[in-house]
Parts: sequence; C-alpha cells; structure tokens
Amino acid sequence: MTLLQVMAAAGPGDIRVRTTDEAAITAELAEHGIAFDRWPVVERAESVDSDELLARYADEVAALNESGRYEHIDIARIHPNDADPAWAEVAAGARAKFLDEHRHAEDEVRFFAAGRGCFYLHLGEEVLAVVCEAGDLLSVPAGTLHWFDMGTRPDFVAIRFFEEADGWVGDFTGAKISRDFPSLDELLTAP
Repeated sequence: MTLLQVMAAAGPGDIRVRTTDEAAITAELAEHGIAFDRWPVVERAESVDSDELLARYADEVAALNESGRYEHIDIARIHPNDADPAWAEVAAGARAKFLDEHRHAEDEVRFFAAGRGCFYLHLGEEVLAVVCEAGDLLSVPAGTLHWFDMGTRPDFVAIRFFEEADGWVGDFTGAKISRDFPSLDELLTAP
C-alpha cells in the first residue's frame, strides 16, 4: 500500500496527515517540489532479469529521461533468502546504510518495480514518510534531507536514475532524528 504520513519534525506523535489516497499523496508531495507518479506494474517483476526489466520499462524510462539528464540507470534489488545463513546479516547491513539522515548532490529518483521501501523527507518543521510500493515513482530533489528504510525483511526491486556514477553517495548530517520516527514496519502495522 502506498502511504503518506506527515508528522511534526519535533516528534512523530503529532500526525498531521495519514493517507493512502494517490491524488492526496501526489498533491501533498507536489507542494514540496517532490514528484510522485505511478507506472504500470510488470507481473512478477522480482523474478525478471534486470536487463529484461529495463527493456520492459524502456518507454517509461525514455520519457522520464527525455532530456538525457540521467546517464546511469540501473536496478537495485534485494530479496529474502532464508536458505542463505548470511542473508540476515547482509539485509541488516543494507538497511542500516541509509537509515540516518542524509542528502544527495543530485535528485534521488526511484521507481519501485516490486516490493516496497519508505523515504522519510525532513522538510523544515515536518517529516513526510512516503511508503512506496510496486508501481510508485518518487523523485526527491537534490539537497533534500531524508533517510530510507527498507524494513527488517528487505524485499524490493527499484530502477535508479543517476546523473553521475556516484550520485547515490549520501552526505550524512550526523543528526539522529531518524531514530525518533516509526520504522517502515511500524508504519505498515499502525491503525
């Protein structure tokens, strides 16, 4: 379920908006210069080879990158693998990588072909938690303070768009604000 929860930056107990309505999510994010869109979902995208998946989304990718701005387009994927004893450690490490507040020098553009993840956008006096699922495209402007949670059992496939090869590198603020807010798992189970 795509979800937007807007909370006061001073504390997550002050929930100002909680909605799964696509139009409301799009409008709220647009007020902050954040683009949100929906693309068609490829059935069983998690099982589709990365090159084939990019081929299936070629029209959408071409339209988004009409200006040629994004020189590096790839796919990030992580799936539970209980047969691998090291998987839990790998998953925890991947999750921890972007759980602290940071920003990027370029826009962070992600399309979720499968699974889900949550972007937390620290916009002045508010934190917007945007749970993205299969079909969701989110574009977070360069310099936006944020963090990302893929949950305790990460499972997603995302097409990533970069201007530079190192565009994914985060500039971490050192702030621990992310620890005060509900995790992806908690957002999904909240009433």
